[in-house]
Amino acid sequence: MWLRTLVTGILIWMGGTVGIRLSGHRLLQPGHTVQTVGLYAISFVLMALLVPRICRRIGFERNLWPKAATLLILPTLILDPFSCAFFTTVFPNLDPGAAGAFGGWILICCGGGVAGVWRKP
Repeated sequence: MWLRTLVTGILIWMGGTVGIRLSGHRLLQPGHTVQTVGLYAISFVLMALLVPRICRRIGFERNLWPKAATLLILPTLILDPFSCAFFTTVFPNLDPGAAGAFGGWILICCGGGVAGVWRKP
């Protein structure tokens, strides 16, 4: 079960990275503060809803969800610092000024996922 959770986290990271590479320029636009804050808020809520669903679907008991959430977000926390450091190479279609918004987005998504498993049913 734990390996499946880690693999799911890797697949989520890969899907997100490909999605951002293909159409991230529509979401991450430097200087659009209201749009960025909205993206952060929506992403936080969506991840807070998604991560408990994944934990439930994999079959974890509720008391193990925080551990499972750690494995789900671990690929993002390990790999996206490299995406930030080499932002213009990884995401050539994005404005280099969007790197900070990208880094913040990644953190807010991870935070939402963790918060989702700690909220009471």
